[in-house]
Amino acid sequence: MTLPSWTREPLVHFLILGVGLFAFFAWKGEPVDPASRTIAISQEDRARIALTWERTMQRPPTDAELDTLTETWLREEILYREALRLGLDRDDAVVRKRLSNKMDFLASSIAETTQPTDTTLRDWLDSNPQRFADDTKYSFDQLYFSEKGDAEAALGRLANADDWVGLGQSIDLPVSSEGASSQAVEKQFGIAFFEALQSIEDTGGWSGPVASGFGWHLVRLRERQVGAVPAFEDIRDRVENDWRLTTLEQRKQDAYQLLRGAYEVTVEK
Repeated sequence: MTLPSWTREPLVHFLILGVGLFAFFAWKGEPVDPASRTIAISQEDRARIALTWERTMQRPPTDAELDTLTETWLREEILYREALRLGLDRDDAVVRKRLSNKMDFLASSIAETTQPTDTTLRDWLDSNPQRFADDTKYSFDQLYFSEKGDAEAALGRLANADDWVGLGQSIDLPVSSEGASSQAVEKQFGIAFFEALQSIEDTGGWSGPVASGFGWHLVRLRERQVGAVPAFEDIRDRVENDWRLTTLEQRKQDAYQLLRGAYEVTVEK
């Protein structure tokens, strides 16, 4: 049998390993069986409970405190199993969100601990100078939409539109900005819009939809004037933080796309 190509991706192997690690380091060391009504609390379990207490309180628990902690853990385990037995984990938005966040954590955890070399960071600075130049200026056009779907529909009509301004919805924001500073763009449109504007290629074409605190935008970056970039040695920490945050997000997206490709999805409309 030939396995799908996505199963050979290193990132998929990492995710599978991560899931295994989460199971390995679970309290019982094995998946919970909600049908079982047998709970064996080993000396290793009590040692882990005591260690958690000691890390928080900066001292070992007394025998009485350890007994109380063990009983508290037992209560949680019993209620957890009964919740699984009743199916309370299904269709629960909170549980769904926590589990999806754990999957994101698995995908990005390597980037959190990786120490990039100076060569990697210098390459990052060279590729993204506008992120670090304090006086970068932007000239751009934007159209606002309250719904993402409306923005996506308008994007296809912009190429042949004579009156492109009329395709957007009304909002108290400038349709065109000339030589706006980074600070001015962020103050007027918000940090999410500004970060997206930084990553847009200076092609003169329309791109988006770009999210902001107001809604969604189609953006045409006409010119980016990058000012003087400080020396690498002076902003190394800034460069590393920027590289790390971007790498974290990229790993999350790469992991999701690999997993998404393994699913066949149909949406009824």
